[in-house]
Amino acid sequence: MTSLCVSCKGKGHCGRPACPILEKFKPLGTTKKLSDNIFGSSPPSVFVGRYGYPHVSAGPLVPPDVVGKEAGTFDDPGSWNGLGIGDIVRLRSSLVRSNMHFNVKDAATPDSMLQKTQELALSQTPVDTEVWFYKAPRMDLRFDGILSPMGPAGEVTKLDIAQNPVVPRQVDRMVGDCDVAAADAVKEMYSADISTDHINRLLSIGLLGKKRKIVPTRWSITATDDMVGKMLAEDIRYYPESSEIQVYSGELHGNHFEIMVIPGPLAFELIEIWMPRAVWSGGTTHVEADWEDHNGKKGYSNLGGGYYAARLPVLEHLHDLRRQATVFTIREITPDYWAPLGVWVVREAARYALSLPPLKFDSIDAALTDMSIRLNTRTDEWYHKSSLLDRRLNQRTLLDFL
Repeated sequence: MTSLCVSCKGKGHCGRPACPILEKFKPLGTTKKLSDNIFGSSPPSVFVGRYGYPHVSAGPLVPPDVVGKEAGTFDDPGSWNGLGIGDIVRLRSSLVRSNMHFNVKDAATPDSMLQKTQELALSQTPVDTEVWFYKAPRMDLRFDGILSPMGPAGEVTKLDIAQNPVVPRQVDRMVGDCDVAAADAVKEMYSADISTDHINRLLSIGLLGKKRKIVPTRWSITATDDMVGKMLAEDIRYYPESSEIQVYSGELHGNHFEIMVIPGPLAFELIEIWMPRAVWSGGTTHVEADWEDHNGKKGYSNLGGGYYAARLPVLEHLHDLRRQATVFTIREITPDYWAPLGVWVVREAARYALSLPPLKFDSIDAALTDMSIRLNTRTDEWYHKSSLLDRRLNQRTLLDFL
């Protein structure tokens, strides 16, 4: 069952009506009483569910009575590094989900409610929003392996945006061009310093691409990480190779990263170690791995969205350095990660590790020895899972015979 829980992360693969792991976290949510009319500044943020696809629920997330710049922190993972897990859950649980129902194809011809939601999603800054519900939203704290926690939800009767969104020029241009493929629009916006969170929001609410569709948020998050990662890799493959072995190490919210950068062609591997008593692991250690070589990833990762979330900061780092390298990464999830916060934790923890000064080594073996000192899991529990290390350490190349 533990292996299934780590793979499922609350998606219901076990067949139970409710995930027993997620159910125990629901009391963590705020208990503020709400009315059937709320006003606040959306961070900006929108959520699109996946149940019933292609008929989905979608709408803005709004923190009641919070207005102005302060609202931006409700959907800004980069600003949560100094918060505890409980603090993040309480912050997110005060966001109210506004549920409206659409067919995913409605993005091409939106009604007034969807159009207002799309306008909100365009903004770079919080947008004052007023929502009327059939009845007062009830607490329905949601946790997920991909999504950030979310709080109360209600069915919407009316939605108004009380101020003009602040729309970056490149966003306005890409959203207004229906002849640009989604991947090309993502590339243009990322190159113009539009954040991946903003890009994900646009993709999810159906504002990008030639044939526009609403995309469930959990899918758009991984799609954005993957598209941006592939875009960066296209450049990195032509950069000169890194000249030294380096190890970056860091931990955030109970997610410990060891990242070894090895001179060589572009390749990436992630070893994911769920320690006993981490959120999904139960009482045993669970280890999985996935990797890609110079040619890129084929098919969807068996590690799910966490693979693409960990790969993106690595590729950003190499792109900034204008170097290509073979990168071996370990993510050890400790018992300190006691409630699921979403895949952003993987992305931010890897970014944090890569922001710290690296250690340098003369050999891969020396680097592995150093990495193992900071890990709680024995080397023999994860080393045999690595395909990348096997190829680098045990397989001879043509140069060895010259």
